[in-house]
Amino acid sequence: MANDLIVRPQVPAPRPKTTVPGLIFGDRPRVIVKRSVLYLIAALVLYFGVIGNLMHRIDANLDFTPPNPIEGGSHAVNMAEALILRETVDNRWTANDPMFFPNAFHDNMDNYQRGMMRAISRFTMELENQIGRLRGSGAIDRDLERAVGLLQFPTDLWLFDFDQSFLPIQPADVQYEAGARALRAFNTRVSLGLAVFETRPDALAMTVERMAGELGSRAAIVDEHVSRDGFIIDFVSDDIFYFNKGMAYASYLLLRELGRDFQEVIRGQGLSRVWQQALDSLRLASQQQPLIVLNGSGANSFFANHLHLQGFYLKRAILQLDEIARVIRAN
Repeated sequence: MANDLIVRPQVPAPRPKTTVPGLIFGDRPRVIVKRSVLYLIAALVLYFGVIGNLMHRIDANLDFTPPNPIEGGSHAVNMAEALILRETVDNRWTANDPMFFPNAFHDNMDNYQRGMMRAISRFTMELENQIGRLRGSGAIDRDLERAVGLLQFPTDLWLFDFDQSFLPIQPADVQYEAGARALRAFNTRVSLGLAVFETRPDALAMTVERMAGELGSRAAIVDEHVSRDGFIIDFVSDDIFYFNKGMAYASYLLLRELGRDFQEVIRGQGLSRVWQQALDSLRLASQQQPLIVLNGSGANSFFANHLHLQGFYLKRAILQLDEIARVIRAN
């Protein structure tokens, strides 16, 4: 019996203890490094790609109307106030977001909002200089003066401006909201007959001339960039395109409402048709939605040049606005 095989029960080897970090990152140094890099890449894609894309919104709704207008006030001033609040409160101002925000790599909305604010601030200056005072010789309205100053604030300033101070400052969107409140205060006094809103033909002529001049400066930037015959895709074309898109969109809505304020002047001067044509040109310039802004080289290129097309509509609007001013001055 000594040679009989003695079978002993097999005792399973103890399983190594596994921790939660071990399950996630692994146990070996090489695996830990590899998984950490992959997780970091996935987190960056989620943060800057997915979340940033969800925060990115270009609102070019042509049917937009002020939600809380001042009855009896100026339609154009109501629109200026509503656009400012829509972009700073409802849609959130992104042009001054720091680089660590999720939308750091989505700058189309930033440029679009900058273009809108440029058009609104220039329009507010014309209110201060022309429409909001008696023939340009009266006193400047205190609310318009305040609004003009606030809306000139740099678009990209956040909580800190280390070029000026190490202390916190009021960011751009807060300044613009204050500007909107100043416009509302002015419009409230207009509705009560306590502030000037001159619907004179010469005031309209000067206002549309200045707006045409501002659009002309943007068309010149388009011409300069297109003439360089650069690469079909670059990091400048889309910035110019979306800035111009925002300016054309805000100009369209402001002029649409200004046409209601000056309805009698426009109709009396026989300008209803050319006024609508100018609005149509701005509408077309503001509604282009290319997936990628292409910078094709000239008319013979296989690829489109979206800046060139946008510049065409801007120049057409400029000519039509200039024609409006000429007709008014001739009469």
